[in-house]
Amino acid sequence: MAEDTNSPMDRFCGSTFWNSTETWFTNDPDFTPCFEQTVLVWTPCAFYWLFVAFDFYYLKASLDRNIPWNKLNVSKALVNVGLLVITALDLIMALIKKGGDSQLPLYDLDVWGPIIKFATFLLLFLFIPLNRKYGVQTTGCQFLFWFLLVVLSIPRCRTEVRLDTERGKILSSEEATEQDFSWEEYQFASFFIFFTFSCLMLILNCFADGLPRQTKYQRGENEIPELSASFLSRITYQWFDKMALKGYRNPLEEKDLWDLRPQDSCSEVMPIFAHHWNQNVRKNYRSKTRVEPKAQFSNGHVTFENPHGEKNGRKKGMASIMPPIYKSFGGVFMFGALMKLFTDVLTFAQPQVLSLIIGFVSDQEKDPQPEWKGIMYSVLLFILAAAQTFILGQYFHRMFIVGLRIRTALINAIYRKALRISNSTKKESTVGEIVNLMAVDAQRFMELTTYLNMIWSAPLQIGLALFFLWQQLGPSVLAGLAVMIILIPVNGVIASRIKTYQIRQMKYKDERVKLMNEVLSGIKVLKLYAWEPSFEKQVLDIRDKEIATLRSTAYLNAGTSFLWSCAPFLVSLVTFATYVLIDENNVLDATKTFVSLSLFNILRFPLTMLPMLITNLVQTQVSVNRINKFLNSEELDPNSVHHDPSKPHPMTIENGEFSWGDEITLRNINIEVRKSSLVALVGTVGSGKSSVVQAFLGEMEKLAGHVNTVGKLAYVPQQAWIQNATVRDNILFGQPYDRKRYNKVIDACALRADIDILSAGDQTEIGEKGINLSGGQKQRISLARAVYSDADLYLLDDPLSAVDAHVGKHIFEEVIGPKGVLARKSRILVTHGVTFLPQVDSIYVMKMGEISESGTFDQLVKNKGAFADFIIQHLQEGNEEEEELNQIKRQISSTGDVPELLGSVEKAIKLARTESLSDSISVTSADSLMGGGNGSLRRRVKRQSSHDSVASAASLKKKQEVEGKLIETEKSQTGGVQFAVYKHYIKSVGIFLSLATLILNFVFQAFQIGSNLWLTKWSNDDRVANDTGLRDMYLGVYGAFGFGQVATNFFSSLAISLGCLECSRVLHNTLLYFNLRWPMELFDTTPLGRIVNRFSKDVDTIDIILPLNIRVVLMQAFMVLATIVVISMSTPIFLTVIVPIAFLYYFAQRFYVATSRQLMRLESVSRSPIYSHFSETVTGASTIRAYNVGNRFIDESDAKVDKNQVCKYPSVIANRWLAIRLEMVGNLIILFASLFAVLGGQTNPGLVGLSVSYALQVTQTLNWLVRMTSDIETNIVSVERIKEYGETKQEAAWELEQDKSKPKNWPEEGRVEFQNFQVRYREGLDLVLRGVSFNIKGGEKVGIVGRTGAGKSSLTLALFRIIEAAGGRISIDGVDIATMGLHMLRSRLTIIPQDPVLFSGSLRVNLDPFEIKTDDEIWKALELSHLKSFVKSLAAGLNHEIAEGGENLSVGQRQLVCLARALLRKTKVLVLDEATAAVDLETDDLIQKTIRTEFRDCTVLTIAHRLNTILDSDKVIVLDKGQITEFASPTELLDNPKSAFYSMAKDANLV
Repeated sequence: MAEDTNSPMDRFCGSTFWNSTETWFTNDPDFTPCFEQTVLVWTPCAFYWLFVAFDFYYLKASLDRNIPWNKLNVSKALVNVGLLVITALDLIMALIKKGGDSQLPLYDLDVWGPIIKFATFLLLFLFIPLNRKYGVQTTGCQFLFWFLLVVLSIPRCRTEVRLDTERGKILSSEEATEQDFSWEEYQFASFFIFFTFSCLMLILNCFADGLPRQTKYQRGENEIPELSASFLSRITYQWFDKMALKGYRNPLEEKDLWDLRPQDSCSEVMPIFAHHWNQNVRKNYRSKTRVEPKAQFSNGHVTFENPHGEKNGRKKGMASIMPPIYKSFGGVFMFGALMKLFTDVLTFAQPQVLSLIIGFVSDQEKDPQPEWKGIMYSVLLFILAAAQTFILGQYFHRMFIVGLRIRTALINAIYRKALRISNSTKKESTVGEIVNLMAVDAQRFMELTTYLNMIWSAPLQIGLALFFLWQQLGPSVLAGLAVMIILIPVNGVIASRIKTYQIRQMKYKDERVKLMNEVLSGIKVLKLYAWEPSFEKQVLDIRDKEIATLRSTAYLNAGTSFLWSCAPFLVSLVTFATYVLIDENNVLDATKTFVSLSLFNILRFPLTMLPMLITNLVQTQVSVNRINKFLNSEELDPNSVHHDPSKPHPMTIENGEFSWGDEITLRNINIEVRKSSLVALVGTVGSGKSSVVQAFLGEMEKLAGHVNTVGKLAYVPQQAWIQNATVRDNILFGQPYDRKRYNKVIDACALRADIDILSAGDQTEIGEKGINLSGGQKQRISLARAVYSDADLYLLDDPLSAVDAHVGKHIFEEVIGPKGVLARKSRILVTHGVTFLPQVDSIYVMKMGEISESGTFDQLVKNKGAFADFIIQHLQEGNEEEEELNQIKRQISSTGDVPELLGSVEKAIKLARTESLSDSISVTSADSLMGGGNGSLRRRVKRQSSHDSVASAASLKKKQEVEGKLIETEKSQTGGVQFAVYKHYIKSVGIFLSLATLILNFVFQAFQIGSNLWLTKWSNDDRVANDTGLRDMYLGVYGAFGFGQVATNFFSSLAISLGCLECSRVLHNTLLYFNLRWPMELFDTTPLGRIVNRFSKDVDTIDIILPLNIRVVLMQAFMVLATIVVISMSTPIFLTVIVPIAFLYYFAQRFYVATSRQLMRLESVSRSPIYSHFSETVTGASTIRAYNVGNRFIDESDAKVDKNQVCKYPSVIANRWLAIRLEMVGNLIILFASLFAVLGGQTNPGLVGLSVSYALQVTQTLNWLVRMTSDIETNIVSVERIKEYGETKQEAAWELEQDKSKPKNWPEEGRVEFQNFQVRYREGLDLVLRGVSFNIKGGEKVGIVGRTGAGKSSLTLALFRIIEAAGGRISIDGVDIATMGLHMLRSRLTIIPQDPVLFSGSLRVNLDPFEIKTDDEIWKALELSHLKSFVKSLAAGLNHEIAEGGENLSVGQRQLVCLARALLRKTKVLVLDEATAAVDLETDDLIQKTIRTEFRDCTVLTIAHRLNTILDSDKVIVLDKGQITEFASPTELLDNPKSAFYSMAKDANLV
């Protein structure tokens, strides 16, 4: 044994180190003892010493401390001690038993072996207390070390056991006396103790340690299990099982989700990013003034430095977000890159193993290799695949985390910046654009990170693949490569064409949705005019263009898919053809063929990815530039307002000059506000009153002068800024709730009544931008917020403009005035009203951005300067109430000689008397009753009697509770989708196309398998070597198979695209058809947005996303089938394994789909609040700054981002969880395919090559298949929703056969008769008209009056059958209107509706959408409606484009357009629903005059709001609570002082 051999290792061991006959060329392989004791032990040790750095890093990075001693870590320590003892003992025994006097020589191994082991175990032992102290619960390196050690010790077990049996034999035989085996016996025992302990350590390392005692962040009930999961559980994502199971049992809700990992939360990510950002900003300034060590935390808030810097710092360039991103998140990213490198290498190991397997099989016939090699190759293939699966899983996980963190950092940086940008920056971009930075650009980063490593990985993969291919086929590879490279630009061209089509399609889609939006907003008017067909046609025309574009895209898509599917085939065809044709001696054999094929398959992915990646990079670069531009933009100067307490007055501006970023807006401003005084700023519109307030807030750019404020500010902006929160939260604005103070504020701001009306009192949620409040209510809430904040200084920017006069008076007295709540504060009031000026301490009059005069009211009136002009001008507008004017009159006359002022006051008083409204409560706004109302409704009489308002308030409240339930909640579908929906979809596609698609796909796969089988036949055929004719025949048939594939693929993808298109056309048209035929009540209960969503989002899904999903699913499903077929052909026994594997697959898929679908829903629901909160912040930035609550808003934003991450993170994990499970299923397929091929005694190498190379591809395919099927399930919901809208209730038929018999000019007389008519708005509501009967002769003019809610409007709606009768009947000219088609009826009546609705399009279309009138008729109508001169003055005349909702015409002009519509129609019955207050008096007179002359001989029904318009009518109907109380001529009623009409007329000062 002691023979000295040549190699140093042999000398080291004292025995042979490597013996190939014993290890490789044998049927019973074994390693030499020396190899087992050195290499197999030192490999794990080396591995651990190499990667121990990671363990130290985890100690440093850990956020927790102090894990208590527990069973697990105590046992670890004990076992580890045992190992140390046994190794030490090995060394001692070796020194005792060997060397020196004993006959056994002492080799180096005996000394160094134990020493190396001992050192490693010692290091591991040190980590037990360290991990405990630093709260590290599990480490991967240690697990891997023990795993390797155990696995690599297995060969030595076998050796030791063998040697032991041999020793036993020797001892049992006779001549066993003189040999001493004590050392060997000792080694045997020591090794097995060592092996047992190692196994124990491996098992202990499968579990994670206990929870740490101290954690940086509170660990809640809902802590994410990942934090305390062991390494094993982390790489298999076993910790996610609980969630998957829960999601499978019932749909997940928000409360089921885990808390965020602390290291991903804003509070961990932000400081790091801010630190690097600030460093980067500082680097950009030459003037290094101050150096800061770390990101500052001021009371837990991160500060970002302003890249715009101090005014003096000279700027080198823009600070970019890229360097801080690299520095903050680069570490994790680099680690990920390392993993990617591993997987790339493993990918290329697979074809090499494949060639070994093929070699093994082809040797079976001549000289078979030992069977264990085949098994080893199969297992090796499986191990490679599994390792790749685990590493890739971790890689993607890491990348997603980096992406999420980058997004968090960017969103927060953008948010913090948005709170500080200056006004000039704000002007450059709209709120929408700023929100887009967050929604689109930050999101883009997240999507890119996963693929970013492809930049180096793709070229690497291509390089490696070419290198290995070259080894197989030599230079002919270049031919194949050339084909691939040529296909890339071809694809590029097609892709750019597709992009242009997509842009065009988006344009059409936007047009269509915009039009739909308008149609739905004005649906009531369309129904009244019977104009739906015209608009339906318009929508369908746009839709046809859209479909045409989509069809072109479909052809192009078929083209690309055709190119990509035939690419791999073409490449292999060209390569193999070149290879066999270059040289007679080149013969294809199985190894060459299939190894090349699998390499080509690997090559496909990077080649597809590169072009996509490059476009993505370019887009991201654009995003980076946009974000950089924003983050580098100018900020408000925090030092423009000083807070110097030594100044005598709390608010002063001295010699101020200010601008909004361009020209000077304010100059020579000198204002001082004394303590507890009230200063008014008055002046005409645009004189700079609000700018002065902004100057105090520091919002304007200060060019010169000095601004000083001392104390806490409160600010009421002119446009109230209301948050999407409850009323109470809006008023408290982050302050603690103090009930007494709160109630006092509410009463003072006249909000009590409004709050009583709201469905949930002050806990009612207010929609975005205060959508469900009137202007007056918003303004008062904004004021209440200021009053509640209990500040020292108040800046009130015209808070009284949006409220009614008497409410304004109440607020002034209770809040602002000398006796109000704020009497002790210093306040500046910007106002337009003259009424309150006598009560303020001093007045500043603004004119053209300067202060023209200042002083008290009396002084200014005597001056007869700008102030007197202001008062006169103001009085001429006549917006004041009578008694207030009297007050001003008294005040002015007391000042002495100002006759011209007194004169204008007298005039104004007269005006105020004449202009009263008949019915003091407007129809629309419940708010006006409670004293809100809006600016235009300011001319209003005193309330009738308090009793009346209270009664109607109560009834309104009741109504509101019903109304509160008005909007039905949208059904969110949970769980799976019924089969009926799929059936509906397939029916819409059409049976022929559906079948064609399936058959074509089937044929395509058949061709593919055929061509591959042909290849195997070719590669197995030995005669080809000598026979060129035979070779050419093989090549030709191979080519033919290929072209078969190409053709079928093209047609199948075409069939599917066109089928899906046809289907989406059908679905959209039915949706539109049914939707326009909805009864009005459905439109009332369904929010517009929801219907529009069907037309935009759902139709879009059916147009674009579904066809794509379906195409991919079909291809992949057939691919999987093909794989199973091919493997079963080569090894039929494989079919037995397929069933259990399919079960595994199915379960993984079901669990995943259920969980992931719900997670996606939750994620998208939690994403929008981030953006809406952001856009809210941008809009209200000045208010937030004024109240100085920026930090609170930053925290809110952070919380919203974190909440979104809470939903996002599990869905990322769900993806990994699924990927690992599925890929393991795929790996099992690989294992069994190769094992059976090797063991089954298969002798056809080609077939084996084919089946294994198919198996290698299957993992990807399976993965995709599940993703896509779950996508289909998510998206088919759109079909379901559209189907649901097509099955709703419809209104009566538009046209009936018997209508055709009616004369063209029906109704000829215009008699209208109501007989005991009853009607309600919707099932289950009270009747609004309860048995109304009256008779109107043809040509009579009838006025209808009554209080709000008396049923006036219901009368007209019933006449047009917008609401159907609940009893009784209406007949016109003796025909019961219920027997007619709706369009017949509606087109023969004319209405001038209350709110003038116009549609975008030309003026002509707005007057005559069916284009049946001549130009002359239209001009005539315009002339009569006093629009002719206006239309003549327009460049486009009748084709003048009207903006959406008629925005580019004044309200008066819109009303006149409606009049022109009526004149064009001119039917016998005209209904005039009078506008409340939209029209100025002149327009009103014009309309009245025209109607009197043009509609002389028609029946006119007028719903009156002003009594003077109906005093000359033939009859008056007085309605009350849905019944007629009076029906007679006006003169008759006015002669009777007891009549209700008389009392109304008296209220209106008409009698």
